[in-house]
Amino acid sequence: MTELPVDALLLTATRIATFQGDRPLTNASGFFFERDDALFLVTSRHVFLDADNEHHPDRIEIEVHSRRDDLARVEATSLLLYENGKSAWRSAEDAGGEIDVAMLAIDRSRLPAGHLLRAFRPADLQRPDAPLRIGHPLLIVGFPLGFQDTLHRLPVVRQAIVASAFGLRFQGQGHFLTDGRTHRGISGAAVVAHAPERAGDLPWRLAGVHSARLDLSTRDKVEDESLGLNLAWYADVLMTLSEAPAMPERPVTGTDDST
Repeated sequence: MTELPVDALLLTATRIATFQGDRPLTNASGFFFERDDALFLVTSRHVFLDADNEHHPDRIEIEVHSRRDDLARVEATSLLLYENGKSAWRSAEDAGGEIDVAMLAIDRSRLPAGHLLRAFRPADLQRPDAPLRIGHPLLIVGFPLGFQDTLHRLPVVRQAIVASAFGLRFQGQGHFLTDGRTHRGISGAAVVAHAPERAGDLPWRLAGVHSARLDLSTRDKVEDESLGLNLAWYADVLMTLSEAPAMPERPVTGTDDST
């Protein structure tokens, strides 16, 4: 493989713009996942539907680099979220309820010729039964507040650490906690751990999908500081989503402030 012009990790991410018709709504983060030659976009479920906050996009746009020798060249690709009245994206639930992760299949023919991107694969997933230690360093790769390198259209990374027992379902939900500074717009970002022992140009393990800042309903908004903790859904849910048919969509019941 020809050497990539930048760290391959940056090419796994894409900024997502949501729309209702031609009306722009929000910006969020996402990343690419590939299984058995099928390509998917992964993000938070509430990016595609957040009924409690009256967020009902019907399409999204992502940007994909179109020239290996010029990272300033990108093309926007529009993807419909519904087909024939049914959601084109996949979501899941478990014993704890809705999982705030969604996956949308991408027709490669819709991407620009010679597109430059990298996708995580099943072998890149950090399994919950191979736990990371408390305090293990993590990176969250995305577009906080929609911010990016506006010339080269690349994401930025924020540092975090594992903040709860990895492999356990925090409070019975399919996520773990990270401790790191995050912002609105980074929902759906990949949460990765460095794995220098891995061969190839992507020496990272995909540990989770960033969802939201954790806040307490009992916190005094004046007297108490925010905890600075975040929810990250375990990445192994991607194996379920990438093999299951699209599910009929239902309104989500949770709320989130980090799209």
